[in-house]
Amino acid sequence: MNALRLLIALAAISLTGCASSHARNPADPLESFNRGVYQFNDTVDKAIAKPVAQGYNAVMPVPGKIMVSNFFSNLDDVIITANDLLQLKFAQAASDGARFLFNSTFGVFGLLDVTSRLEKHNEDFGQTLGYWGVGSGPYLVLPILGPSTLRDGIGLYVDSRPSKLRRVDHIRSRNQLYLTKAINRRTQLLDQEKVLDEAALDRYEFIRDAYLLRRQSLVYDGNPPREKYEEEENDFEYRQVPIPSVPSSRQDSAPAARPAGTAQQQPASAAPQGDAVRPNIHKVWIAQRTGIR
Repeated sequence: MNALRLLIALAAISLTGCASSHARNPADPLESFNRGVYQFNDTVDKAIAKPVAQGYNAVMPVPGKIMVSNFFSNLDDVIITANDLLQLKFAQAASDGARFLFNSTFGVFGLLDVTSRLEKHNEDFGQTLGYWGVGSGPYLVLPILGPSTLRDGIGLYVDSRPSKLRRVDHIRSRNQLYLTKAINRRTQLLDQEKVLDEAALDRYEFIRDAYLLRRQSLVYDGNPPREKYEEEENDFEYRQVPIPSVPSSRQDSAPAARPAGTAQQQPASAAPQGDAVRPNIHKVWIAQRTGIR
């Protein structure tokens, strides 16, 4: 009975530890639900998406993969340009709009990237909401679509409305385009997945943290605000640290003999009134958080 009680106690402690560890990130209050959806997505990916992407990567020649990527990237420039305007980034909107215009014409419907000298930006409606101060909300794992947040999920739906693929009337052709885009995107993640497998102990946490950091960086165009603890490190707090006085045995000892002709040092009491008098307790300014001495 004692052994059974011990096992039950250990099990309860382990479950409590797991629950507490899963609740550490305040950005992920729905972690139990998200992990379930993540397991579903991972199962579908291993059974269908990843094998198809590996086959596509092996069969499709490199020039063909580049042209497919260019085609869908060119379609995305329409959404990017619209969000540039919503964020009042007019110079960037002119650049992205020019990319779409020239690639759609001289680049044969975007198959060729003839505007490679123009910077390719990354904007979506989720970033637009963040630009105007809307918080990301809780982290969400969407079925099939993968990691997101409440704000980015809304942005994903809004961006799908003006999408050029959605305007294709032929249902079969439209579905084939959506499928090709998904396969192309999954193929691009094959190399990144190798790094993920080697670095991550908990794939769910690694993907979540990487996604949230990346989205934060995109909202602020690569210059996100510093975290609170970083600001506190730069905010120096100074204090006075008393230096112990010299022991009395040294104070009472006779001064060392001086060579002849050397002027005797003037006592402290005779120092000019304009000079700063140094007491036994000095003001030593120390930056507490940085360890500067």
